[in-house]
Amino acid sequence: MSKSQSGCTVESSMTASRKELRALVAKGESETLEFKRSTGELREALQTICAFANGPGGKVFVGVKPDRQIVGQQVSDQTLHEIADARDRFEPPVDVGVERVDIGGGRQVLVLSVAGTKDSVPCTFEGRSYERIANTTRRMSQERYETLLLDRAHSRRRWENQVADEIAIKDIDRDEVFRIVRIIESNGRLTGPSFRNLPDALDRLGLRKEGQLLRAAVVLFGKTFLPDYPQCELRMARFRGTDKTEFMDQRQLRGPAFKLLEEAELFCQRHFPLPAKIVPGQMRRVETPLIPPDAMREILVNALIHRDYSIAGGAVSLAIFDDRVEVWSAGKFPTGITPESLKGAHLSIQRNPIIADIIHRTGLSENCGRGTNRDSDNCKASAIEPPEFEEITGAAVVTFQVNVLGAAAVRDTAQQPEAHDEAHDEAHEPMTEAERRILEACADEPRGAAHILKVMGYGSRTGNFKKALGRLLADGFLAMTIPERPR
Repeated sequence: MSKSQSGCTVESSMTASRKELRALVAKGESETLEFKRSTGELREALQTICAFANGPGGKVFVGVKPDRQIVGQQVSDQTLHEIADARDRFEPPVDVGVERVDIGGGRQVLVLSVAGTKDSVPCTFEGRSYERIANTTRRMSQERYETLLLDRAHSRRRWENQVADEIAIKDIDRDEVFRIVRIIESNGRLTGPSFRNLPDALDRLGLRKEGQLLRAAVVLFGKTFLPDYPQCELRMARFRGTDKTEFMDQRQLRGPAFKLLEEAELFCQRHFPLPAKIVPGQMRRVETPLIPPDAMREILVNALIHRDYSIAGGAVSLAIFDDRVEVWSAGKFPTGITPESLKGAHLSIQRNPIIADIIHRTGLSENCGRGTNRDSDNCKASAIEPPEFEEITGAAVVTFQVNVLGAAAVRDTAQQPEAHDEAHDEAHEPMTEAERRILEACADEPRGAAHILKVMGYGSRTGNFKKALGRLLADGFLAMTIPERPR
């Protein structure tokens, strides 16, 4: 193999076999394969090479007709030099591999190939950029070109890996750092000698550059967030009904990522009902979470890992409605990830790889792009719809369609045997206003009947109150804290 001064790789040996060539040609043109009749179409072939370089890579067979007929051509040294010289027309330079396949009669097929070059896209050929859509090469739009330029800059100069000039070691939560370090060590994902001090721990975690703290350190372990890091925020709300007209509960707080995750999980525990039913033959209730905890945690972790921290006014938001649960994170999905792609096999593309790596090492996430697929499987196993993924007004949104207030009634009805009576049907009627108000009164902590009556404006235990309280107890929304004194 030789290499021209311009850097284009030229295979002097015929490394591909005629059998392999025929097998590939039989498959036809595709996202990564193009046919050209001869080097008379070399310019168009190199435009396609540019498109392949801007994508997953690919090959152009020169000497194959569009109808898959292998015709070949005579290949001279001059032809190979022309291909090698074409590298000067790529910006940035592209390493084009060239192989020759002998098909007999003094004729050969040229195989031009290029690997996907994510670190240097978008590349151009003769000043223009190209992309591959299915089996067609086309000019790249200006909007797409500018997006790829920004992504290329981001791959080297990201928000998370910039020095946090405003932050000193004293602004880092030492206890939180060593708490997370112990978790990572227990998972076997941090080897070497024990840390001597906090700076050493931060260095080993990759959170300092030449002795200066990175912004990722603030996100993970900061103590002070205002005025410089307002985006390290979590917003949580429980709304009455199915819109944002009325709050039942609301919290906004700033803190390091692991503590924000814990707060979000606590908020979910406070507001998610725990549907239960009595299983024949068992002397206990079987309780089923509204949303599988692993699935809910995975979505919250993803929101913290993949959000765009460069949006100073952004945050992670958790919104709970009567009929759904939404998790919002500032910024669109990373380039290469679409809402639709998250439903199937997809790459793990990380906007904040430093933050993602440390969270991954604690065991809270995976780096292989399977998290959303696992969430869907967990939801299906729990008989709820898999989460829905959307981009709305510049934010990534994940929605669980679940009946928050009526979950127990809906699920119990579906699981009861066919034989039933009128009293059973009455227990699964829609929740009344009195029942809603009782739940609100008990949302934060255990309450006695006197307090609940006062909140509801009742002077005594009315029949309506007793009926509502009885239904909530029967359906598992409430439980007696002192069962031996059931008042």
